[in-house]
Amino acid sequence: MSELQRPAAETHLMPTHPRFTFSEGQSLDDLPVVELPELGSRCLLAIDTSMGTSVALARGGGVRELHSDDPRGHTEEIGGMIASLFTLPEAAAADVQGVVVGIGPGPFTGLRVGIAAAKAFAVGRGVPLLPILGHEAVALRAFEQAPQPAAVVDGDFGPRVLQDARRREIFVTEYSGLDDAGLPVRSADPRLLAHADYLQQPGDVWPERVSAAGLAQLAARRLSAGRNFEPDRAVYLRAPDAKPAAAIKRVSA
Repeated sequence: MSELQRPAAETHLMPTHPRFTFSEGQSLDDLPVVELPELGSRCLLAIDTSMGTSVALARGGGVRELHSDDPRGHTEEIGGMIASLFTLPEAAAADVQGVVVGIGPGPFTGLRVGIAAAKAFAVGRGVPLLPILGHEAVALRAFEQAPQPAAVVDGDFGPRVLQDARRREIFVTEYSGLDDAGLPVRSADPRLLAHADYLQQPGDVWPERVSAAGLAQLAARRLSAGRNFEPDRAVYLRAPDAKPAAAIKRVSA
């Protein structure tokens, strides 16, 4: 396997609608609750479909997440995943105060499914949409797992988040550190890089997925610090593969 080849996707959840079938002996109650003290009393739903499909519900100072690594099943899976989260005893759709959504970078087909679902839920509940770059969640995890935390503070460690963009290209976003609110500082905006131009660097991160729980954590930190969110615009970085049909020429008699 070359350094640019990614492992085959593993589907962690097999969807039905509107419930999921878990592996034998597993259930929603088995989902771990990750502490999120910065959340406070807020209740947030988070969605990302830039790679696989990931949804998370953050409330009560903690977050639970469902994910599937199937890169093509977003439309079939996302409704059931969201519905499944709201079967948890502590969960109620009416309690959601904001919908966090990953806006890419990512492929057109997958990304628009999550954004459409997030917008529909936000409009239906009358709550704000909170857009965040998916790579920011990846960078946050890389910073928090850095072997030398002091390097993050000093700006000596900055991950470069890379994601297969197909067509022999890579989505790349660069980060330089964490700010005083614990948010990744972007040193270079998302861009496309040709496979042929890729040179491995220390700190390169190839995520298997974008975590909706990570997006919820970032949203909580932004809200607590009074920071703005990203523009409500998907980051595709190029036109979709599908092209409109050319106009039919009229032939005169």
